[in-house]
Amino acid sequence: MTMYTALATTTLGSAASTVTFGSIPQGYRDLMLVIAGRSASSGNVVEMYFNGDTGANYSHVRMGGNGSNPFSTSKSDARVFNMTTNEGVSIIQIMDYSATDKHKTSISTSSIAQDFVLAYAQRWASTSAVTSIELIFQTAINFAAGTTLSLYGIAGGS
Repeated sequence: MTMYTALATTTLGSAASTVTFGSIPQGYRDLMLVIAGRSASSGNVVEMYFNGDTGANYSHVRMGGNGSNPFSTSKSDARVFNMTTNEGVSIIQIMDYSATDKHKTSISTSSIAQDFVLAYAQRWASTSAVTSIELIFQTAINFAAGTTLSLYGIAGGS
């Protein structure tokens, strides 16, 4: 059986440009981040950085749509989900985060009320174990007050 353990939860009392989870324990197979909320103003691309690495070591592919306009893209940046001023939920699973023999990958999904659905697959070209996660908007936008971000450890099982 797969077990989820709550590691940290933050509910923003005021708007914030960055949210960081530090000192992540290494005893799990995967990590899962759940973000429920919205951006404080227009703009929507959120990036995820590991261990303070903001270099050119990230890439992603993205697909999504709004019911009538499907799209897909790929880029060399740290995009991992989108937020708008409408309430939404994003879930990010980071696989094998503590392994030191492979690059790190994540899969994220987003559903934003009245806007669109998205899925991202991201790669961090590093074999370092993930010890911290930073979420930040690509432009000068903030997470709105009331946004909740929760980090879970996922233990393997059959």
